[in-house]
Amino acid sequence: MENHNMHRAPGFTLNDLVPAPANVAIFWGLLGPGGFNSLYQMSFQQWNRFSLCGLRTSQTLLCSWGFTLPTRAPPAQAFKIETFPENKIVAQIGDVVSLTCRTTGCELPSFSWRTHLDSPLNGQVRNEGSNSTLTMDPVGFRNEYSYLCTAICGSEKREKGIQVEIYSFPKDPEIHLSGPLEVGKPVTVTCLVPDVYPFDRLEMNLLKGNHLLQNKDFVEPMERKSLETKSLEVTFTPTNEDIGKALVCQAKLHIDEIDFKPKERETTKKLQVYISPKNTVISVNPSTRLQEGGSVTMTCSSEGLPAPQIFWSKKLDNGNLQLLSGNSTLTLIAMRTEDSGIYVCEGVNQVGKNGKEVELIVQEKPFTVEISPGPQIVAQIGDSVVLTCGVTGCESPSFTWRTQVDSPLSGKVKTEGSKSTLTLSPVGFENEHSYLCTVTCGRKKVEKGIKVDLYSFPRDPEIEMSGLPVNGNPVTISCRVPNVYPSDRLEIELLKGESIIGNKNFLENIDKKYLETESLDMTFIPTTEDTGTVLVCLAKLHIDEMEFEPKQRQSTQTLYVNVAPRDTTILVSPSSILEEGSSVNMTCSSNGLPAPKILWSRQLNNGHLQPLSENSTLTLTSTKMEDSGVYVCEGINQAGIDRKEVELIIQVAPKDIQLTAFPSESVKEGDTVIISCTCGNVPKTWIILKKKAETGDTVLQSRDGAYTIHKVQLEDAGVYECESKNEVGLQLRSLTLDVKGRGNYQDYFSPELLVLYCSSSLIIPAIGMIIYFARRANMKGSYSLVEAQKSKV
Repeated sequence: MENHNMHRAPGFTLNDLVPAPANVAIFWGLLGPGGFNSLYQMSFQQWNRFSLCGLRTSQTLLCSWGFTLPTRAPPAQAFKIETFPENKIVAQIGDVVSLTCRTTGCELPSFSWRTHLDSPLNGQVRNEGSNSTLTMDPVGFRNEYSYLCTAICGSEKREKGIQVEIYSFPKDPEIHLSGPLEVGKPVTVTCLVPDVYPFDRLEMNLLKGNHLLQNKDFVEPMERKSLETKSLEVTFTPTNEDIGKALVCQAKLHIDEIDFKPKERETTKKLQVYISPKNTVISVNPSTRLQEGGSVTMTCSSEGLPAPQIFWSKKLDNGNLQLLSGNSTLTLIAMRTEDSGIYVCEGVNQVGKNGKEVELIVQEKPFTVEISPGPQIVAQIGDSVVLTCGVTGCESPSFTWRTQVDSPLSGKVKTEGSKSTLTLSPVGFENEHSYLCTVTCGRKKVEKGIKVDLYSFPRDPEIEMSGLPVNGNPVTISCRVPNVYPSDRLEIELLKGESIIGNKNFLENIDKKYLETESLDMTFIPTTEDTGTVLVCLAKLHIDEMEFEPKQRQSTQTLYVNVAPRDTTILVSPSSILEEGSSVNMTCSSNGLPAPKILWSRQLNNGHLQPLSENSTLTLTSTKMEDSGVYVCEGINQAGIDRKEVELIIQVAPKDIQLTAFPSESVKEGDTVIISCTCGNVPKTWIILKKKAETGDTVLQSRDGAYTIHKVQLEDAGVYECESKNEVGLQLRSLTLDVKGRGNYQDYFSPELLVLYCSSSLIIPAIGMIIYFARRANMKGSYSLVEAQKSKV
């Protein structure tokens, strides 16, 4: 492109600057102090109409132009026509409908509209460029045609049609009832669909709840185009089950092309079901026969839906009703004889009424008898009871008292004027009767009765336990109620805290007339968590008429749960094995609730305990060997005893060692000899028997400190040594065994040898017995240091 600069001028047009070739593009802009800006481009057809004038002196207008290369022209577009909507439209009567016809491939088309049957358009046409619009406002029966749009472009002509269909479905259905819905009475329900078109496409459904009552299609041919109201009628008989249900009328217009209006409408109507009044009932208090001056209350009720309103009337002599009240209760006071008559109660609601009659008879007022304190009295056994019979309306009455079963009165009667009293003091089982007071006034006689019931409930319950509450040990709680009557109306509850752990009724004692002590026993296992919990024994005597004495009594007791001593331990310092002359501290502790008391004892040989101390620590100073033994610590409280033992061993150096040869230290070859070593020490010591020799000592396999040589030989002669030792020290003893050969003795049998033989047969068992008892006395010839170190704590 070739550019040319423009000169500044106060006003000019682009025609003054360049010729008008078809391929020229014009560029212009303003050159200000900040540089070139506001660049614009326009076509050649535009620049000739463009002019500039009144430029500021501080601005420079630059204009340049250039030749553009010619481009290939696009191919001509084919002449077409299209409509909106494309083929068909379904419209609600009364709406505004617009049909649009549009062309492509023609710059200046001409349009025309007509109906398929050359009927009037009944609409307004508007053409704009390549669009033409036919508007029908409002649309109606006169517009239900096929419309043709014709477009002409030069010598070409195009035509396109649109079908206009109309419908009317403007409102929801209407539900009408032939009358109020009454249970058991048929009613007709009418469902109306107003102003519908075309009705031959209408479908109606009538539902009661979820149940379809009837369905109807209107398929009969339409004779003319008009809005019509269609209906569906159903007759049914309401029941109690219909209460709360709803009638649903559904209307469907089957026009599939409707996308912007609802095809279905429905109306719901909740059923208001009525029940005509029935079962009207009248209750009269005190009676339908009254005395003059008395009062009566009559109460009327009637069933129905909605609840009937109650109206009271009195039937007059002419048969008409005199309205008295609109309340369910009618009270008449200070009645006169003329108030006698028939009274009518009617229950009335929207669907009907139901009546009931009652006849009242008001008699002349006679004398009256009153007995007090009332028709019944409940008295505590042992109290004083006064029954009073009074008369009004009689100047000179006479009184008599008797029991209903003609038992003795067992009381005192006092009469003064119009009053008579019967005093029962003290009241007892013999007075539990119905008493009748008979009053005679002239020729009339009136009798009134009063029933005397007795009870005994004098004291609060008593709580007893079978023993001390100990943690983990069952305990029985007894809740006793003394001198109660009647026990068949007694109920006992036992509570631990807020929880009931026991309950008992005594129904088996019906008809027993005597005072009884009843109890409730419960066994439970207390725990430490129960400490502080309150035990409550609640006794209830179910006599509803009792007014002046309590109907229930209770006692409480707080639980304190003991824990028997346990985990008793003994700590010995410095050790349970001591040297003679040392001191030792034995400290004992035991757990329990309350804290256990500590008792130290020593166990004697006969198994009895010798009390030593009640302090937790037992101290022995300058111990002796005889202090050795079993010491017992006992933790003791109210809940029990727990004991622990410790064996105390006082060691001394070996002493009183004896080494003997039996039968003698001098024997002959072939004899049997026993070498025995014993020690009188307590505790045990180790005993080692040896035979001394120059080549070395030989340790003999002794048993309980004794070594037996059978058929002694000459080489068995020599020195034998006994070594007794323990942790404290040791002691040695020795003897020399002399063995003589057989050649040194005559081979004869003398009486002295027989005596020696017999003596030896007795001595050997005796020595065995001595060794046995020495062992029992802890003088054994063998001793284990390992066993001695074991504590028996």
